[in-house]
Amino acid sequence: MMKLNRRDFLKVSVGTTGLLLLGSPKQAYAHDSPSQSSWGVLVDTTKCVGCWWCYAACKHSHHLPETIQPDPENPPELNSDVWTTLATRQEGNQWLYAKRQCMHCVYPACVTACPVGALQKTAEGPVIYDANKCFGCRYCMVACPFGVPDFEWEDPTPWVRKCDFCADRLAEGLAPSCVDACPNGALKFGNRDELLAEAKERIAGASKKYVDHVYGEKEAGGTSWLYITGFPIDKMGFPSLDSEPVTVNTQRAMGAVPPVLLGVAATMAGIYWFYKRRDKMSQIKTNKKEASG
Repeated sequence: MMKLNRRDFLKVSVGTTGLLLLGSPKQAYAHDSPSQSSWGVLVDTTKCVGCWWCYAACKHSHHLPETIQPDPENPPELNSDVWTTLATRQEGNQWLYAKRQCMHCVYPACVTACPVGALQKTAEGPVIYDANKCFGCRYCMVACPFGVPDFEWEDPTPWVRKCDFCADRLAEGLAPSCVDACPNGALKFGNRDELLAEAKERIAGASKKYVDHVYGEKEAGGTSWLYITGFPIDKMGFPSLDSEPVTVNTQRAMGAVPPVLLGVAATMAGIYWFYKRRDKMSQIKTNKKEASG
């Protein structure tokens, strides 16, 4: 007989609850094509020196558990506590670096897969997450071609966690914290169309320095984060994708969830989830009031 611990129970029962309660996925795009005012970031990996300041700035600005500067031989993977990191590779005596975070796709697969609209693509560029709507189905994790969203597995009322493009800072006219922290100009924030044009100009002006490709221009329909590199980016673990947007519907995503604990057990898990999530949100609001008072 299969034995399930609490993590496995959450993985399975919450997903099957969605099958019982929900129909086809909601579309939550703010637009049908890239907005002319959409923000983006140009990542020039030839300028990255592996200082990890972007990593530290993200941790600090989002109140994530802070750690010591990572070892390039064992860089942290993106997870619920790590929203930005560096992919690393050693070639001879040289270390190669490429920043990793949510790509904030123009046509995000996580948004098409979310059955309750907890993830939404804004016209300004960020793919944002509403914890009040999320019931933990994890379809976004199945759908994302970049493997970005992660789950707070060890929390009894977990949320999906990922880079939010510092949407609150963008709303105030500020660049993302990681961009402000970069000391070497490896990250440039601005209008996506303008950054794309600049990326192509940099490549044309130094053809021996750069690979003739802007990663993120067309991959999966395009992303808000654009990369120019001096090496094939797939060496750093970035997926090779065609230009078609990745679209995933709820029924297809359900194929990744084992058909276990159906019926009453799944429904009860959903009810438990709802009330624990409500209590968690209430506690957060109380803490904020106490902090402001």
